[in-house]
Amino acid sequence: MPKVSDAHRAARRRQILDAAAACFARDGFHKTSMQDIVRESGISAGLVYRYFAGKDDVIAAIVDEWHDQRLVFSSGPVPERAAAYLDHLRAVGAPESAARIRLGVQIWAEAVRNPRIRARSRRNVDDPRAAVASALASAPLPAGIDPDSLARILIAVYQGLLVQTTWDDALDNEAYVSTVAAMLTALIPGVSNASHGPPHGTSTGVAGA
Repeated sequence: MPKVSDAHRAARRRQILDAAAACFARDGFHKTSMQDIVRESGISAGLVYRYFAGKDDVIAAIVDEWHDQRLVFSSGPVPERAAAYLDHLRAVGAPESAARIRLGVQIWAEAVRNPRIRARSRRNVDDPRAAVASALASAPLPAGIDPDSLARILIAVYQGLLVQTTWDDALDNEAYVSTVAAMLTALIPGVSNASHGPPHGTSTGVAGA
């Protein structure tokens, strides 16, 4: 029997996770069954279960991938990190981000009831927050601005934008991002409102939690 390559296994795993993300974004976690994921993926049930023992494993894998994406904020000068952050905010307004955003909001809700998902979701927030707070500590911030609290506020601004985007079709993403950029420019020298290229981590296989 021919040996299956690592690349083939990775492609199959990606196929399953993308199918699961599509199902979750469309129907929600609790209405989606493993059979739905099997059907969406086009892969046999037996093969899907070789990769994932159940739906919780699939959700956990998606959240873990999002953690790797958040590492974009872990290095570089503060203005570059701020530019990457603003590009992430801009990406929220893109039509192709809609499914990813719905999935991200659902994962936050799932984290309230599922300790396993909560631990992973917390890591997705805590690791970049710590990295950003450390960088902000070296920036010439105005007196009274705590770096860790500012990092938490920036995360809350991003999370809030995701929630508002899911239920407010009239939300003006450009005005939102411009206002956040103006606030950052006033707080941190060197930050601008210019885009620094396409945002990282916008595929449905990897979101926002």
